[in-house]
Amino acid sequence: MKKLALITLVLFGLGGVYLYTQSSHAEDAHDHAEHKEESHEGHGHDEEEGHDDHDGDNHTEDHGDEKDEHDEHGHENHEDEDSHDDHGHKDEHGGHDDEHEEGKTDIEPDHAKKAGIMLSKAQGGAISQNISLTGQIVQNSNRSAEVKARFTGQVRSVKVELGQKVKKGQVLATVESNESLQVFNVTAPISGTILSRNTNVGNLTSDAPLFSIVDLSKVWAKFHIFPKDTGYIKEGQSVSVHTLGNIEKEATSNIKMLLPTADALSQTYIAIVELDNDNSDWRPGMTVEGDVSVSQTNANIVVPQSAIQTMEDKSVVFVESNNEYEMRPVKLGKTDNKNIEVISGLNQGESYVSQGSFIIKADILKSGAAHEH
Repeated sequence: MKKLALITLVLFGLGGVYLYTQSSHAEDAHDHAEHKEESHEGHGHDEEEGHDDHDGDNHTEDHGDEKDEHDEHGHENHEDEDSHDDHGHKDEHGGHDDEHEEGKTDIEPDHAKKAGIMLSKAQGGAISQNISLTGQIVQNSNRSAEVKARFTGQVRSVKVELGQKVKKGQVLATVESNESLQVFNVTAPISGTILSRNTNVGNLTSDAPLFSIVDLSKVWAKFHIFPKDTGYIKEGQSVSVHTLGNIEKEATSNIKMLLPTADALSQTYIAIVELDNDNSDWRPGMTVEGDVSVSQTNANIVVPQSAIQTMEDKSVVFVESNNEYEMRPVKLGKTDNKNIEVISGLNQGESYVSQGSFIIKADILKSGAAHEH
């Protein structure tokens, strides 16, 4: 329409403008009316279609929402089922593993040996009833000597030092006699250690000892017995002697003698226990304790105290089978300074950890902590 109006304007000049304008407005109005009618019809159709579409959209959205909810719900149910299945699987298998592994550990034999783990077979034994005594290591009075010069004279030489070990017959010093002016030797009457030296070159000898020698290869443990215990303690009874606190040194011997006199200061009786001391473990002056076995009771199963550990507030031993160590709760009975009776929880002939049980305990606790983590 705009192209036609432009041609008319060119042909008729300005006078045709008005006509064109009117014609254009009329045609535009007609076109607008037609367009409006078409638009109205189309709009009405669209409204119907739109209504249908809207209903369809709502329907689709409703179903879509329901589907989403269904899918989501189904997915959640599926996850719940998976979770349930997984949980059931863990209960079925994981629970079995926990039950199998709890309180157990595996250690290869060579590793166990290097760690100091020792095994024993469960068997019967005796539990002693003990009385504990306190005492001190002293010199063996039967193995000491005071060395004097046979004649009065002047000391010409001294051959030994304080603390030196000497052999029987060894020359200790030389002395020139005042009567004969001859030099004679002073020798050791016994083998032992020089504990005192009371002379030097140039000194004059007298009746006083020049040296004291003690054989410390055997020493005495001198124990005090309270009057209430004297009726239970006799010569020949077994005594376990050990140092105080952490037991660093320990030995077993018998009561050699009961002295007929009492100690004036403490009003106790004295028991003498002789100890071998080739390695110089027992030094005179050391304070020691002694457990005297005054009676014994037989038990079906006896284990050393080192075999017992405490776990989960229970006394346990560790039973070994095919390199597997299992914690076994036990009921304990009588005990002495070394052994303890097992009333239940361990059978005769079973292999158990008698030394190094603390290593097994630590390994089980470590495995349990790692599993919980």
